[in-house]
Amino acid sequence: MTDLSKAELRAHYRKLRADHVDALGEGERALAFSKAPAPLRQLFRPSAIVASYIPVGSEANPQQLLQQALDAGCKAALPHVTGRAAPMRFLRWSPGQSLEGGPLGLSQPAANAEQCQPDVILVPLIAFDARLMRLGQGAGHYDRALSLLPDSYCIGIAWSVQQAPALPADPWDIPMNAVLTEKAWIAP
Repeated sequence: MTDLSKAELRAHYRKLRADHVDALGEGERALAFSKAPAPLRQLFRPSAIVASYIPVGSEANPQQLLQQALDAGCKAALPHVTGRAAPMRFLRWSPGQSLEGGPLGLSQPAANAEQCQPDVILVPLIAFDARLMRLGQGAGHYDRALSLLPDSYCIGIAWSVQQAPALPADPWDIPMNAVLTEKAWIAP
């Protein structure tokens, strides 16, 4: 698979992810990502800002993890994207607050919400490998944003079927500090 382009890898792993989620029972979906493992819970310090995302399609859903962070006294943020060239920002948000539509089908806080620098970032992805490199949507929003947040602890959230043997990496690609799947916490 290492001879495939990033676009071909995206198509392959999107299909794999969608097929996997379609095959899950309702109970399996509800239990997946429902309990933060100990290494993640340790990052949920009172007043820490935890950035998450609202899943699109078959993306792994981190909302129960975010709720556990809030229960531990953390504050929440979500990404806000205005366009391909504009940098992605993280804006404060609380469950129950309204969201607006953004590019790529995103649900995001209003543009005038408070901007913040997350301590922990739960990151969506299409595929990841053992080096904790991630394959994203291809617009570079997360890589550009994460390059400006070197002190943030970045955790890819993915289904186990999204693990690739190896992914091509460009110089601007930012590896994750860890990846959480429904089956394992993967860290160096």
